[in-house]
Amino acid sequence: MKMSTLAWTGLLICSFMISGATAQLKQPLSVQPIGFNYNNFQDEAASAVADAVVDSAPAAVPVVDHQMTSSPAPMTHSSSAPYAEPAPYYESAPAAYASPSCGCAATAPSCGCSSGGGGCLGGLGGLGGGCGLLSGLGNRELGDAWTLSGALHGDCPPAVNIGGWFQTGYYSEANDLFLDGNDNEVRLHQAWLFAEKLATSDSPFGFRADIMYGQDADDTQAFGNNPGEWDFLNGFDRGAGFGWAIPQAYVEVALGEDVTVKAGHFYTLVGYEVVTAPDNFFFSHAITMFNSEPFTHTGVVATATLSDNLTAYGGWTLGWDTGFDQLGGGSSWLGGFSYTLSDNASFTYISTAGDFGWRGDNAYSHSLVFDAALTDNLNYVAQSDLVRVDGTGEDNVGLNQYLLYSVNESVGIGTRVEWWKGDVLTGYAPHGGTLPAAGSLSYYAATFGANVRPTANLVIRPEVRIDWSPAADYDETYFAVDAVFTF
Repeated sequence: MKMSTLAWTGLLICSFMISGATAQLKQPLSVQPIGFNYNNFQDEAASAVADAVVDSAPAAVPVVDHQMTSSPAPMTHSSSAPYAEPAPYYESAPAAYASPSCGCAATAPSCGCSSGGGGCLGGLGGLGGGCGLLSGLGNRELGDAWTLSGALHGDCPPAVNIGGWFQTGYYSEANDLFLDGNDNEVRLHQAWLFAEKLATSDSPFGFRADIMYGQDADDTQAFGNNPGEWDFLNGFDRGAGFGWAIPQAYVEVALGEDVTVKAGHFYTLVGYEVVTAPDNFFFSHAITMFNSEPFTHTGVVATATLSDNLTAYGGWTLGWDTGFDQLGGGSSWLGGFSYTLSDNASFTYISTAGDFGWRGDNAYSHSLVFDAALTDNLNYVAQSDLVRVDGTGEDNVGLNQYLLYSVNESVGIGTRVEWWKGDVLTGYAPHGGTLPAAGSLSYYAATFGANVRPTANLVIRPEVRIDWSPAADYDETYFAVDAVFTF
């Protein structure tokens, strides 16, 4: 479907005008690798209204062939991609995703909390009334989500949480940004299992390990490794785009109440969206997340709560997207801060700098995220990423804007409008487009979607997305829908 640039511009403007009334939901805060929460200013309000809060985690680069058979070179791209975090409108999640700050379930006061792990069960109510056709679905309480840990341990929160999810999806067109492979098929994207023990001042030693199978495996493996190391090109792939990945394996130590240190293989701090399906509002991923962000790291990172408003992050990693391996001279900084601007807004700055390994040397990147609750039901997020790699000449920048609106506990609607500008090294041209010989080029995308939650364990996410790039000579409108079942 071809449309003029003027028509697309009008569509972008209209989407923001409409979104104030029909806008978006907040993405879920459940699998963030480093326990990172861009929406931390909402935590207190959420725990006051809810019995449970969701956990989350990771995105990568759309330009490179992640299935290379020799030392990676950031110049080629296949329809593979890599890895990012949100807070869901429904805010009802399994105990495995529950925030450690919410305490023990009120229904099991005899179990105690000192051992760490566990979390709160139950759904979050009071998320907006709504009226008309959409309100009928949400005029009931979702109740408690079923959890694997709950089935194994009953009412007492276990020291080790075990949980996961299944994600299946359909899309009418591949876009080379996670949605790759065959069009018009229902595919298993993520079958995920994790085990986690949180480190607290009372129980200072913790860990987390994740394993997944599905189409998203090649974007979740440590493709920044040398071939054959960890889960990259090491017999984990199973053909037809499916395979296994081990995206996290780390230990954690709490140094008092305000500092924790993680060491091992973990999700990145960079960006707003994540790889883990339950933790994003949309099924598809932003261009910026795929092209301008790492998904995972191997190294050490510390998180320090410096005040009620300020949290700092700092550490060292073996470059981008590595799993217990160092490609070339991969060695880089990872860190930044998150600052609560008010009761309803926060700002986060995360940077990486040094030798990124497969992405090149003498490199710097940052991700800026501004997150604001405009009303009780309406959330706005603006994110901007920048990547510069002197070793290869790579230079790209992106701007994403989200409006997420909670109609009620079971229904949310949202809009994501994005612009990403890259050079010919990091450009891509799906749908039969062609890259120019030199120079930079811009890409645009507008996504309109909904989250429908029939039960506390299941969310269905339909969306319509429009991608276009005048310089790469393509545009495409397509439909996608997935279902995520958590346990």
